[in-house]
Amino acid sequence: MSESQKFQLGTIGALSLSVVSSVSIVICNKALISTLGFTFATTLTSWHLLVTFCSLHVALWMKLFEHKPFDPRAVMGFGILNGTSIGLLNLSLGFNSVGFYQMTKLAIIPCTVLLETLFFRKIFSRSIQFSLLILLCGVGIATVTDLQLNGLGSFLSLLAVITTCVAQIMTNTIQKKFKVTSTQLLYQSCPYQAMTLFIVGPFLDGLLTNQNVFAFRYTPQVLFFIVLSCLISVSVNFSTFLVIGKTSAVTYQVLGHLKTCLVLAFGYVLLHDPFRWRNILGISIAVVGMGLYSYCCTVESQQKANEASAPLAQAKESESDPLLSVENGAAILGDGVVPKAPVWNSNKDLHA
Repeated sequence: MSESQKFQLGTIGALSLSVVSSVSIVICNKALISTLGFTFATTLTSWHLLVTFCSLHVALWMKLFEHKPFDPRAVMGFGILNGTSIGLLNLSLGFNSVGFYQMTKLAIIPCTVLLETLFFRKIFSRSIQFSLLILLCGVGIATVTDLQLNGLGSFLSLLAVITTCVAQIMTNTIQKKFKVTSTQLLYQSCPYQAMTLFIVGPFLDGLLTNQNVFAFRYTPQVLFFIVLSCLISVSVNFSTFLVIGKTSAVTYQVLGHLKTCLVLAFGYVLLHDPFRWRNILGISIAVVGMGLYSYCCTVESQQKANEASAPLAQAKESESDPLLSVENGAAILGDGVVPKAPVWNSNKDLHA
């Protein structure tokens, strides 16, 4: 199996793991919050990250991956920024209507495209832009119900969008710059993310729910769902870093909207949530946009691979062409005799 085939299989596996784990944790958290009344989302997220770090520490002890330290300031800044973005998203949901919060999540894709275009000179083709537009329209139709604006909520949403975009772009950039795997980056950044959310979590949850997380009555059923949610979160956090590392922040956001559509569908089938014609229409349009985006990305990846392999093929042709060999390494004498060319080491020529 070639390296490109292995990479494609790894990418498909990462995308599948991300979808399955994210949909599972949403269903679990929905039961925990809606049915059992445990509404402390930010504090719960800090527990998720703490369990993830402990799980990775056990995996490191079992030598399932190699610890690779790198710039501690970059790790700390990245971890705190990630934790802050999660807290701001929860605040945005608390101070805005559900419809405006969904619009905030939709704004992450165009904001990410804009930042990558401005600061990384990344070029998105018209077909990619068109597929993203179809996707956003579909998700908007399916999820956005009401738009109630307020000054504080809008400001918090803007901060949430910016920090989330920067954090996801940094996930991809750091992995490539320091040549670390998603597991190595997650292991080193988890403590900072968990610490940030553990400090601000009870305060934010108290502000949004008017309840104290430490005074909540933890029944065996609540504890069971909390433990289950934390265990699933290990897969969610790992797959998030894995997907962004193998693809891009934009692709991860597209995948996120696929999860939203799946959660709506599962909610209707399993939990009998209300489902209207606009949900069906929106999900259908979104699926078309996702399919078109995947097709365009595949075509462009193949084109880039062909363009990269073309110079190598030309170089091999020039080495095997006797006419070019004569022109490059041998002078024809007046009597038509070609002197024997010196024997060159091809590797040495390439590195000279």
